[in-house]
Amino acid sequence: MRLRFVGYLKFGINTENDATVYREWAPAAMDAQLIGDFNNWNGSGHRMTKDNYGVWSIRISHVNGKPAIPHNSKVKFRFHRGDGLWVDRVPAWIRYATFDASKFGAPYDGVHWDPPSGERYVFKHPRPRKPDAPRIYEAHVGMSGEKPEVSTYREFADNVLPRIKANNYNTVQLMAIMEHSYYASFGYHVTNFFAVSSRSGTPEDLKYLVDKAHSLGLRVLMDVVHSHASSNKTDGLNGYDVGQNTQESYFHTGERGYHKLWDSRLFNYANWEVLRFLLSNLRYWMDEFMFDGFRFDGVTSMLYNHHGINMSFAGSYKEYFGLDTDVDAVVYLMLANHLMHKLLPEATVVAEDVSGMPVLCRSVDEGGVGFDYRLAMAIPDRWIDYLKNKDDLEWSMSGIAHTLTNRRYTEKCIAYAESHDQSIVGDKTMAFLLMDKEMYTGMSDLQPASPTIDRGIALQKMIHFITMALGGDGYLNFMGNEFGHPEWIDFPREGNNWSYDKCRRQWSLADIDHLRYKYMNAFDQAMNALDDKFSFLSSSKQIVSDMNEEKKIIVFERGDLVFVFNFHPSKTYDGYKVGCDLPGKYKVALDSDALMFGGHGRVAHDNDHFTSPEGVPGVPETNFNNRPNSFKILSPSRTCVAYYRVEEKAEKPKDEGAASWGKTALGYIDVEATGVKDAADGEATSGSEKASTGGDSSKKGINFVFLSPDKDNK
Repeated sequence: MRLRFVGYLKFGINTENDATVYREWAPAAMDAQLIGDFNNWNGSGHRMTKDNYGVWSIRISHVNGKPAIPHNSKVKFRFHRGDGLWVDRVPAWIRYATFDASKFGAPYDGVHWDPPSGERYVFKHPRPRKPDAPRIYEAHVGMSGEKPEVSTYREFADNVLPRIKANNYNTVQLMAIMEHSYYASFGYHVTNFFAVSSRSGTPEDLKYLVDKAHSLGLRVLMDVVHSHASSNKTDGLNGYDVGQNTQESYFHTGERGYHKLWDSRLFNYANWEVLRFLLSNLRYWMDEFMFDGFRFDGVTSMLYNHHGINMSFAGSYKEYFGLDTDVDAVVYLMLANHLMHKLLPEATVVAEDVSGMPVLCRSVDEGGVGFDYRLAMAIPDRWIDYLKNKDDLEWSMSGIAHTLTNRRYTEKCIAYAESHDQSIVGDKTMAFLLMDKEMYTGMSDLQPASPTIDRGIALQKMIHFITMALGGDGYLNFMGNEFGHPEWIDFPREGNNWSYDKCRRQWSLADIDHLRYKYMNAFDQAMNALDDKFSFLSSSKQIVSDMNEEKKIIVFERGDLVFVFNFHPSKTYDGYKVGCDLPGKYKVALDSDALMFGGHGRVAHDNDHFTSPEGVPGVPETNFNNRPNSFKILSPSRTCVAYYRVEEKAEKPKDEGAASWGKTALGYIDVEATGVKDAADGEATSGSEKASTGGDSSKKGINFVFLSPDKDNK
């Protein structure tokens, strides 16, 4: 069977030869009309006919060679419900929908979007290649501006994308793209599945954004919501449910058709027209807007008839494969992944699943569901539990390591320390949990850091870095968390008098030279740059060799790097013994305690760490922590350091103070980012100027080149 699923070229409003043709699936309707600006909202002259499959259609010939329904004009589908009432609905396949912003609660109108060729956006840049490991920047366009208002697609493209590129991410994940009438739903209560959210601009504006991202080498994923639909009848798909049986509806009937926690409608994935609608929806966003893949929201809800409500998955196969499994939804997801990877073999598709269903991230050809990655959703829960409920000395090193490594073999995960869920009103960002009200008074670099601020910045860096390095096969960060954006996210709602004050991002916090936010931002840049140089995220080599509960230290190897995390709040260990695989000389690759990252500069970057053999060769039980070699280091409190092995033969003499380059060794990382003040000498490094490698030990070894995000980063 050949899957085409170009339903959006058949359904909705399309031009066919010399006529405009409109089709809508509404089998329960008794009569139907197309109304809009083009006929003064009087549909008596534009009645539609229904075929044997419940599809209504009308063909309207062009007038003087021009479409009878002009571009950017309002339209609606009017149909007779069978109980004597006529209702007006936004066409299900509409590609743009707007409302009168001057009227509170104004209903949406469908807008026929068919710009003339001269006004259509033409893509100029090809899709970037699929990275070995995605480093994803999760973003919400509307709240991405500095001002307390809804930001636009073009503003995001011009102002925010360069920041993302500068911080060395390779992928952008956009939320709230599909139209949703309630802004505070964060885009997860979709009303119009084929429509670009009009709050931030037009479809052509969104195309500009995606193309701009591609020009910067950034891939773009869309947050797609196929797990449920808004219960809004006036503006959304739910308006087509007029009490008919489930075979004639997009949704299940009765209790099965409603999600009791989300107050939303649930699709009937066994219905062919639902499959056509949803699969075509995916193709539409890929074909028309050049998205490089999707993050599927609410997959756990789709996989099970209980939707994961009041379920705590312990890992038993009975929890995954039984009568509670929604087989129709599983088949839909298999079809969706098969289709996407056939259309775009390099597509990246991520599942938001908390259940851990086996083979969710194995290919359909193998009998899997077909996702490339699942979100490692247990990780942020672990960090929130520790930060809220445990003192620092109560943190379990084995518990942290287990949470970060507890994933199904050969099924890839995207790790994240915090996401938008941890930032929404009612909770706090990680930085705000750590530093709270002192973020308002203690973030100036012109005064010594208080113990709270010192602890907060140190743990912010450590938590994000260990999550990235040990937690999965890709990494995700939510917009602003990279520099410790304070407070919470609060969308305009009745409870805050419809304020946009906390529905924005204060980028200036990271840009102001005398504020400490710059240190967390710089460390985020360096984390991503480290993966650029060593590709540790995509490495299958991951060995945790030391989980010292007393000393609060975790040591592990990932790829060619050795990582040492000292979570102890006060103890520094000199001569701490670290196990490793290969013998030779090791040097510092990245140090969270460096002055440029707001640390104390306790680690000497110019020291060479030579290994010693451990135990009997070939007899692991005689080795040190099951590692055949070891070297000794200084491990300061609340510090994480990554070490790389120097290939001696490839080492070159130092040039103007910069550390030497080996064949695979790190000499210095070019970090394209906002200029960051050097805490040691008070001078800013920018452009092509290298940071000093003078007498201060915290600056030796790795040097960074900082570029302003407003520079050309193509």
